[in-house]
Amino acid sequence: MQKPFIVGITGGSASGKTLFLERLLSTFEPGEVCLISQDNYYKPRHLQPVDAQGIHNFDTPFSIDFEAYASDIRKIQAGETVQREEYTFNNAAKKPKMLTFNSAPVVVVEGIFVLYYPELAELLDLKIFIDAKDHIKLKRRIIRDKVERGYDLDDVLYRYEMHVMPTYEKYIKPFKNEADLIVPNNHSFDKALEVIRTYLRAKSGK
Repeated sequence: MQKPFIVGITGGSASGKTLFLERLLSTFEPGEVCLISQDNYYKPRHLQPVDAQGIHNFDTPFSIDFEAYASDIRKIQAGETVQREEYTFNNAAKKPKMLTFNSAPVVVVEGIFVLYYPELAELLDLKIFIDAKDHIKLKRRIIRDKVERGYDLDDVLYRYEMHVMPTYEKYIKPFKNEADLIVPNNHSFDKALEVIRTYLRAKSGK
């Protein structure tokens, strides 16, 4: 079996990673690519850190079970199948599904902290950083959390100021220069997407 080519895709919250991934993966057939997201490796709520106001902070690396994440990626790298319960962002109305991750020629590892944890970063063959200006990320975060997830606007703004931005400056931005490719996403990432898509197709043998 050919060893999977592992791609890490990271960037600040609301930098556009999800849309970039959707566009990238839509051009591959099932079985050609495996996507395994950091979002499904949050620790249980009672283990989440809280800030000085007693509010849970889900935007720190201490919120993530990196050992389990790296372990599952190593299993996929070895050709094994991994199952993991979906994380539903504490949405009581949504019943989590059991997710199945099968090994594939290209494995995409996605999340804001994939370059932070050394045992995870060292598994990556290609590191991609999706970048965007702060005011654009804030606008996207408001749309995502208030409109799509139903969060209160004051809560969204508080978390952005007190959790998201401090975390970006301390745990995400310092690793930007360790990326192999930096993709600006203030307006469009179409050209960068085409280059990366072509490269990964070559790696997948297609």
